[in-house]
Amino acid sequence: MKVCKFGGSSVADATQINKVCDIMMADRERRVVVVSAPGKRNKADIKVTDMLISCAERALEDLDVTKEIDAIVERFASIQRDLDLDNAIIDEIAQDLRTRVDSDKSDRGAFLDLLKAAGEDNSAKLVAVALRKRGAAALYVNPAKAGMLLEGEPGDATLCDVSYGFLHDSIERISWQPDNPIIVFPGFFGVNRDGKVATFPRGGSDITGAILAAAMKADCYENFTDVDTVYAVDPRVVPDVKHGISEMTYREMRELAYAGFGVFHDEAVMPAFRAGIPINIRNTNHPELPGTWVVPNRRVDTCKVVGIASDSDFVHVYVDKYMMNREVGFGRKLLQIFEEEGVAFEHMPTGIDNITLILRGSKFPPEVQVRVLQRIKKELQPDSLICERDHALIMVVGEGMQHTVGTAARATRALADAGVNIELINQDASEISIMFGVREAERAKAVQVLYHSFFAE
Repeated sequence: MKVCKFGGSSVADATQINKVCDIMMADRERRVVVVSAPGKRNKADIKVTDMLISCAERALEDLDVTKEIDAIVERFASIQRDLDLDNAIIDEIAQDLRTRVDSDKSDRGAFLDLLKAAGEDNSAKLVAVALRKRGAAALYVNPAKAGMLLEGEPGDATLCDVSYGFLHDSIERISWQPDNPIIVFPGFFGVNRDGKVATFPRGGSDITGAILAAAMKADCYENFTDVDTVYAVDPRVVPDVKHGISEMTYREMRELAYAGFGVFHDEAVMPAFRAGIPINIRNTNHPELPGTWVVPNRRVDTCKVVGIASDSDFVHVYVDKYMMNREVGFGRKLLQIFEEEGVAFEHMPTGIDNITLILRGSKFPPEVQVRVLQRIKKELQPDSLICERDHALIMVVGEGMQHTVGTAARATRALADAGVNIELINQDASEISIMFGVREAERAKAVQVLYHSFFAE
């Protein structure tokens, strides 16, 4: 059995949805398909999820959203017309959107999640109808009824472990129906214990696909997107990149996805890793190509560094205090301040008398920053406290690095020769990644010189 996931570009219009139907019907092992909300049809277009967020924000301000709803319905209607589907599906989608907009708005986060989830939910309904139009047995499955139980904050939910059993049993029952239908499952959302819709972080359809693959103990999780392979570096940063990655390990994918590889969500690696299910990242537009495989282990003698990823919008909070290493509980007190203010940290390099906390800028807005820094000064009385925004992190990743001498030297030499100042350097204990912190303005240059240093030959 194979679980397949199709991203926003793969369901953006009728032409792409026909490709999805072709792929699903070409292999009888493909029994579950997870779909995203329709993405951009061209560079100037707007993703349906962004349209829904805009609609939700206007509704929360008690503004008229008739135009917004009409525009969203028309996106789905244009696909329906081009696929020559019955009008009933559009009537259903329009009613669904109106019901969501008219729902309780007392909890802003919950209301936003409810509206955002409409993209994937209605996309799945539309794809199910399209598959049936093509002669395939297909059934839309609602995540709430299937047992996709989530917990955590709106827009950042995680799966409850009991969900794996619920999902397995639900899908197993459907699979035993006489026509053995293709199960069409919306990505990105589930429900919490109160029955309210909750969403994963943006890009969460990857997570849904991995969860279902793990729940069903699938032979393979095929993640279809709009690139032929996962490249060694982001082509938007290094346009002349030619190195596709044919195979990488779960650990390598997790490191690279976390650090900015947008082709796959970093949180989607863990369910597949725990279940030992290989991930195959492929192109909807060229399904005959092998794509990139993510597997438990690979030979590393032919490729020391597998990829270089980068991400921006990081904040550095530098705390310095003489004899910090002798002050019992200093680190705990510092982290407790961030915990009480609801701020998670990403990394924490330390010295004898100093600690640097690296945070996501989006999770550390200026008003929270002011409050946190005031508490650190008052409660910990540091000798020095510096907070700097607009930093970027770059990750050089490869299983083979732990067996190779001089990788860090090669990277630092390349950055120095290019005049890029390294603000921070850190290597994890497993030695499969080296992290560099640079100013955001130097991010592109740093990635380019590192790519050419490791992959030019």
